[in-house]
Amino acid sequence: MRKLVMISMLALASVFALSACGKKTNVGQQSHQAAKLTRPTNTTNKSVWQPYLIQVLQSGDTMKGMTGDRPYVYYVAGGDSDSDTAERGRQLGNVTDTLERGVLPGNLMAFAGPSSSKTADLMVSAFKDIKPGSLDKVIVVFIGDQADEQRVADVVKPTGAIFRFKQM
Repeated sequence: MRKLVMISMLALASVFALSACGKKTNVGQQSHQAAKLTRPTNTTNKSVWQPYLIQVLQSGDTMKGMTGDRPYVYYVAGGDSDSDTAERGRQLGNVTDTLERGVLPGNLMAFAGPSSSKTADLMVSAFKDIKPGSLDKVIVVFIGDQADEQRVADVVKPTGAIFRFKQM
């Protein structure tokens, strides 16, 4: 199951990285682009959430300063089922291990999911024991609701990471 989660995350990151490559548009081309996706209402359907969250991540200058090969995107399951709870637990372990080993400057880590509060909970748990200054110049993006922004920022900023918030 852990391999399936890792494969899913790598696939999402690959899709995101490939979709970001070489996209240059002018005003005439922008009118032909697909309409902006709206926030899905189904909190359990990953296939409708991933394109929406990628769109949110790519908007504005969220990725500015990223020098890593690709962003590391963590989709946090939003449901309350046993499988979603177990998936969040495994993901928390994965994120915590990654943070404890260290992340190179210029890399971007993005966290998002249908439930802003569950995504924020995972981030707070993962970042709470990370050494101050250990993530210097790492970009950490939280895609969620403004109500959860401050508590995530409070735990990420001491690590030295560049914290960015994107409203869902």
